[in-house]
Amino acid sequence: MAQLTQKEFRNAIALLANEMGLQRLRDRFVKLNALVTRRKVASPENLADQLYMLSSGLRRQVAATYAFHAVWGEHLQAKLGEDGEKHLEKLAEAVNACLGEDEQIVADKAAELDAALADYERALSAAVGVDLARMDMLMKAVPAIAEKLRAAPALPAAATDSP
Repeated sequence: MAQLTQKEFRNAIALLANEMGLQRLRDRFVKLNALVTRRKVASPENLADQLYMLSSGLRRQVAATYAFHAVWGEHLQAKLGEDGEKHLEKLAEAVNACLGEDEQIVADKAAELDAALADYERALSAAVGVDLARMDMLMKAVPAIAEKLRAAPALPAAATDSP
């Protein structure tokens, strides 16, 4: 799994805060023991910085890391539904087929990978929105694919409207 930069992590928390509400999101992290204070936060950036430090950028196996992944996963699962998840699993298999055992991109499958990533992003974007889709893909990607995603622009919103 790729490591998020602090800026990317801030973006992920901002996306969740926009969807759930900042204080409700903070309350969810308190309930999951990711935060020890019930004091309100002033902004998504403050919450993100706090969680990023506690989890060392989601690299440490601590309550803040588990809580973030739980909240993110629950939020996306609620938007996708069971059928959406099954469809995305099939699309993810096509992406994984383009990777070698060392999780590097197989050279002669680069075009297939681009097409598989575009299909996956299109399907995910249709269900959860462009920004959440790109962030979810980045979090789940192996380092080689994360690098490719960071270099490529996200799909435009109009491209996700078609089936």
